[in-house]
Amino acid sequence: MPGGRLTQQERQQIALGLADGLAYAEIARRLDRPTSTITREVMRNGGPTAYRADLAHLATEHRAHRRRRPVSPGPEAPAQAHGRDAEAVREYEETFTTVLIQSGMPKMMARVLACLTLTDAGSLTASELVQRLRVSPASISKAIAYLESQDLVRRERDEHRRDRYVVDNDVWYQSVMASAQANAQLITIARQGVTVLGPGTPAATRMENIARFLDFIRDSLIRAAEQAREVLHTKPQAPSAATDVEPDPDREHRG
Repeated sequence: MPGGRLTQQERQQIALGLADGLAYAEIARRLDRPTSTITREVMRNGGPTAYRADLAHLATEHRAHRRRRPVSPGPEAPAQAHGRDAEAVREYEETFTTVLIQSGMPKMMARVLACLTLTDAGSLTASELVQRLRVSPASISKAIAYLESQDLVRRERDEHRRDRYVVDNDVWYQSVMASAQANAQLITIARQGVTVLGPGTPAATRMENIARFLDFIRDSLIRAAEQAREVLHTKPQAPSAATDVEPDPDREHRG
């Protein structure tokens, strides 16, 4: 099995395979590569619908050049905590960011959320985000404003009176609830449309169906999110000694 980095020709074959609707496993088989190699290559370079061989090749060369440059010790050192492979963590952060972008999140917002999520503390200051992501303070400020509007991050003051941006363990629950609230507004507007368009007309019927569908999804989503949160946050209780030992019916006849 060939090793090393993918060649430009292999990337072109990946692009052709994606265009033909082939699964990652099939593309990997044709190239005699591990499926994980193809998956990582595609997800870090735009995903299956936006992958381009030439851009992927240039991006890889850029990353390789960046790794060869001498790097002075700085704020990225904590990435090696707990014996982690710093390069593996960096590559995973790129993959995680790409998946967030594929889900519809803007690029800079995805980078900031991924950076916060993958820190052990789950929080960073604006200056720490600037240093880690190597972007302008204005970019960080804009990304944070968006993430706060989606209930994906919150801010708090530390002992030095600096704003810290925090990703809670409840971040996805909060995001789901924010999405449900957005759906509630859409449901209300859709039902207003029924009145405006005239009940029973084709357009009004369409709007009523939209409202009913979103209403059902919203209620189901809220129930599922609350049930999942309750299950995940409930610590299993150790069985007590009283329930752990079965009664011995012959005990009172002994000794």
